[in-house]
Amino acid sequence: MTAGVLVVTGTDTGIGKTVVAAGLAAALDASYWKPIQAGTEEGTDSLSVAELTGLPAHRILPEAYRLGLPASPHLAAEAEGLAIEPQRLALPEPRPLVVEGAGGVMVPVRRDPPLFMADLFAVWRAPVLLVARSGLGTINHSLTSLLALRQKGVRVAGLLMVGDAHPDNEGIVPALGGLPYFGRLPLLDSLGEASLREAIARHIDIAAIREAMA
Repeated sequence: MTAGVLVVTGTDTGIGKTVVAAGLAAALDASYWKPIQAGTEEGTDSLSVAELTGLPAHRILPEAYRLGLPASPHLAAEAEGLAIEPQRLALPEPRPLVVEGAGGVMVPVRRDPPLFMADLFAVWRAPVLLVARSGLGTINHSLTSLLALRQKGVRVAGLLMVGDAHPDNEGIVPALGGLPYFGRLPLLDSLGEASLREAIARHIDIAAIREAMA
């Protein structure tokens, strides 16, 4: 396994994965890398992470691909006449390193031959943190994502939820999935560097995540 790296993926897009990745990068004193950014018109996730963490510029690593269209990476690349090349997506050297995937587990990176985000995770051989909503629908989405990751041979470090408290979902998903639960990041009334650091420290088991990266 690749030590010192944590890959952050989600059960869907728009669930708070970037906020989680930012909070963990700051808490772990890590560098941050999003290899594929699709949709740059309204800013990038790397810019958001920089604003939410206060990390120095050299710790926000440049994307391998910056694609304008807000779509699945395969489609965004095709719109620019590109085919994403896996060799450009090798893990960079800084450690510790938090890597944020694009969209969900089975988002296609390339159409032909097929390449999915989970395939990249398997090549990187780094532990993967699955981020899921805490509310309705998360049982199916989380367990389906977990199944897809394991079928690809990916080591899943554990689960982290985002949203309002839902004790049953927070208990049944890790129990049925057979994986550690690292906590739930609540929705923050005011999202900023200080409030995110405080929420991560209060609600997320950073020690267990650090151990999973070792």
